[in-house]
Amino acid sequence: MTLTYDDIAEQQADIVRLLLHHIHAPLPDGRFIRGVLPSPSPAAGVRIVTGPQRDGVPDGLTAWEIPLRTVDDAEELTGAHDVLGLVRALNTGTQIFTSSRVGTVMGMTLIQVDPARVVPVGPGERDNAFTILRTLTYPWTEEQPDPRLRGFLLQGSDRMRLYADHEEDTDVVAADVRLSGALTALLAALPSLVEEVERAVPGDIGDPHCSRLIDLTDW
Repeated sequence: MTLTYDDIAEQQADIVRLLLHHIHAPLPDGRFIRGVLPSPSPAAGVRIVTGPQRDGVPDGLTAWEIPLRTVDDAEELTGAHDVLGLVRALNTGTQIFTSSRVGTVMGMTLIQVDPARVVPVGPGERDNAFTILRTLTYPWTEEQPDPRLRGFLLQGSDRMRLYADHEEDTDVVAADVRLSGALTALLAALPSLVEEVERAVPGDIGDPHCSRLIDLTDW
């Protein structure tokens, strides 16, 4: 079976679902997952953003770009648990990377990860406990919600950027939301809001992970 970008988009969404609780659960070095970004199309990858739990300053964050095509089989995608294992290993002790693999994106340090050079940290007892409890309370289903969450980025104490696609369209739309806003009303209206092209922020938004950005912080 030949992998398509639809397959990659679905895998990105699955990774988001698994890693969400790590905005509260620390990584081995005490840092937290601050975001999961869909690598710009057509790249088959995901960018995991880590940093201090309450740091919204971009230069305090690191984005780890992890390819989703496996080393052994280009037609098989890296699983969400494997991505978490790599992120844990990357956030354990001091890591050294060649300058060719280090760049910047949105003010954050961007590191291109070679999975073949990283020994993943496997799941522990708490991971397995979380898997059991999550499965019993929120059974896993292949049916994704609409809009489908492809990524997120915590940007500060009261701001988060959501990355979503809508109605089987893999084109990613980003939406900035205020965490202290009317969340129930926002979530109910989000499917229609992401379709409103007139809400798009004009000009260069400086974010390569989406095709357009809408500002819902005052919604």
